[in-house]
Amino acid sequence: MRSEITGTTLPVLTFTLEPGETVLAEPDRLSWMTPNVALNTTAATGGAGGLFSAIGRAISGGGLFMTEFSAQGGEALLAFAATVPGNIIEAKVTPGAGFLIHRHGFLAGEMGLSLAIGVQQSLGAGVFGGNGFVLQHVTGQGSAFVELGGEIVSYTLQPGQELLAHPGHVGMFEESVAFEITTIAGVKNVLFGGDGLFLARLRGPGKVWLQSLTPAKLAHVLAPYLPTGGQH
Repeated sequence: MRSEITGTTLPVLTFTLEPGETVLAEPDRLSWMTPNVALNTTAATGGAGGLFSAIGRAISGGGLFMTEFSAQGGEALLAFAATVPGNIIEAKVTPGAGFLIHRHGFLAGEMGLSLAIGVQQSLGAGVFGGNGFVLQHVTGQGSAFVELGGEIVSYTLQPGQELLAHPGHVGMFEESVAFEITTIAGVKNVLFGGDGLFLARLRGPGKVWLQSLTPAKLAHVLAPYLPTGGQH
């Protein structure tokens, strides 16, 4: 299996598969492929050991169903395009060295990977569309390809070293990093009419990848150009 990431603003992840090789992704992530790629969509993949495991994966943003893309009868081509301006990065997952990524970050990966809820915390109806803050936990063995919005700024935190970030800017971090949502006093919270700002506290050791473009900011910029009720 060979992979290549091309492009800048809206990159594309391309796989070249040998017969029998398989890539795992959500059904709606596919962009294009050669005709000799066979698709098998099931809830019993991507680490889902049954219905409740699949539902848990769906809550984390991974989707209830996953699709296995397999090459048949010769070399095959498979491509996944980014959904927002940003970057696609490859994360090497090994047993005991997984990653936590933002809820819509998993783009595609090898069959030895598992997706599950890593963090789920309610922050009130006005934050993250009322769905709370959710991170996916990617474990297992293989390469995971993660989509991050905008530019990426990474930090390697030493043991005990801390970083505070807006939760939407947290793109991915190694599972060795301790994570919690905390409230910082002194800033007026316009959503709840009180003092306090929700921030993510990340504590080393481990590497952290922050994304400059958050889904909330993108939605805010696009909102004036979207039709509202009664407009066509």
